[in-house]
Amino acid sequence: MTDTASTAPTQFADLHDRKIAYRKFGSGTPIVLNVRFRGTMDSWDPLFLDELSKDFEVIVYDYSGLGASTGNASYDRASLVKDAKDLIDFLGFETAVIGGWSLGGVVAQKFTATHPDLVSHTVLIGTAPPGTPEKSGERLFMETAMHPNNGLEDQTILFFEPTSDRSREAAKRSLDRIESRQADRSPQIPESVFMKLLSEAKDRTTIYPDPDGAEAKLLESGIRPIFVISGDHDIACPVENWLSLTTKWRSLHLLTIPQAGHGPHHQEPVFCAKTIRAFIKSHTVKAL
Repeated sequence: MTDTASTAPTQFADLHDRKIAYRKFGSGTPIVLNVRFRGTMDSWDPLFLDELSKDFEVIVYDYSGLGASTGNASYDRASLVKDAKDLIDFLGFETAVIGGWSLGGVVAQKFTATHPDLVSHTVLIGTAPPGTPEKSGERLFMETAMHPNNGLEDQTILFFEPTSDRSREAAKRSLDRIESRQADRSPQIPESVFMKLLSEAKDRTTIYPDPDGAEAKLLESGIRPIFVISGDHDIACPVENWLSLTTKWRSLHLLTIPQAGHGPHHQEPVFCAKTIRAFIKSHTVKAL
């Protein structure tokens, strides 16, 4: 029986100093997905992952010290990039599609800029571009994200568009799918842990991308095809911050999902997966 997002067993990459918990399923070009803040392998919508797995070998994982992984927990960008690099090396991939959602999109950008030889394409979902944002996220996002537990209403606010009945219905369906996995789930990240990690980040540049612009210059040079998917009302990472970059970054393509928030791939999982597939198949990698 072929594994799916809901049935694939958790495996461990033994990296000597820590163990990275991961799952892989599907076949084809590998796509390594970096998860959001407070997220684990079980924060992804399985329908989105399963649709990707029709064309890709999908790899999801937990950052060091979080979820089912061991080691020292950190939301420092360099540490998270090291997790992705070490896992890719362990799995023996020569190249992979690097993807990420929210914080994971920040990781994917830094990974692309620092390890371009390992990247075929970069897929960024509901995330922020490098540098100081032209438009700040809404206060409501952080206020809601800091709740000890994020139930359906919180997740609707965080990742969907609460003013849209269509989006609210999609939120309920997505959460039901996420909770459908009954066994071998990654442990949730305790409030004390994520609050500690945030307190250790003395300023946003520890988590958010490229305060000095060095990585932005590399990404702007078009070293790899970059595909950004954003909701039209993302209260964490406003899509407006990407608009000016579409005239500057040579390989950047931007897709906006209407009446959607910070989790557009959970609202439109099949559509987003299919557009990712189409983008990757139609955009060749430029030589370094």
